[in-house]
Amino acid sequence: MKPVLIIKTGHTVQTAYAKIGDFERWIIASMRADKNNFQVVEVYKDQKLPALNEVSGVVITGSSAMVTDKLDWSEYTAEWLRQAISVQLPIVGICYGHQLLAHALGGLVAYNSLGREIGTTVVSPLPGNSEDALFAEIKEPFTVHVSHMQSVVELPPNTKILASNNFDPHHAVMFSELCWGLQFHPEFDEVAMQSYIEERQDDLKQEGLDVKALLDGVKPTPIARNILEDFYKLIRRQ
Repeated sequence: MKPVLIIKTGHTVQTAYAKIGDFERWIIASMRADKNNFQVVEVYKDQKLPALNEVSGVVITGSSAMVTDKLDWSEYTAEWLRQAISVQLPIVGICYGHQLLAHALGGLVAYNSLGREIGTTVVSPLPGNSEDALFAEIKEPFTVHVSHMQSVVELPPNTKILASNNFDPHHAVMFSELCWGLQFHPEFDEVAMQSYIEERQDDLKQEGLDVKALLDGVKPTPIARNILEDFYKLIRRQ
């Protein structure tokens, strides 16, 4: 099997890194996979992406960067992703990765008018997901971990919405066959989510958010976490 490519667009907060490592470790753990089956490319450090025929699938991580800044490495990655989608490589974008896919395909990313969404929240699947490879079995609202200020505010053409909440109507989408975007973080566990809240607590307080309530509200997100495992199974079947 060719390796699964993890496109790393940034690193986690220091509080989380000291306890449980970084994004790629969480993604591989969520997929219940062997770390030797993965290739990590740190595009935010200007590392170059492999040829499309050298990988079996793609996961794009979150980042503290903003898609709207159109940084050189980000635009380079967007062009690579356009080509990957054209040859139907299986792709999942997480948070920044989700937004970058939307941007690459002609959608619009901007600061969410409601402000920051952070902590454990609930999203609801939409009707009509019965044929979707990742969402067919999700029938009820489910918990997710979130940390973002920007959102996909206009979807690219032919995108199907899979899950939403009142804060962000585009929490999970299918951009095209075998290409999904998740605004939430399926790879986060409770330690990761708590670390993000703790690291950003000064900003959260200034924004009028209740840090204690956010920390107390952190809970497991097993259904969200299973999405990455299902994605890995899909890649292995290709």
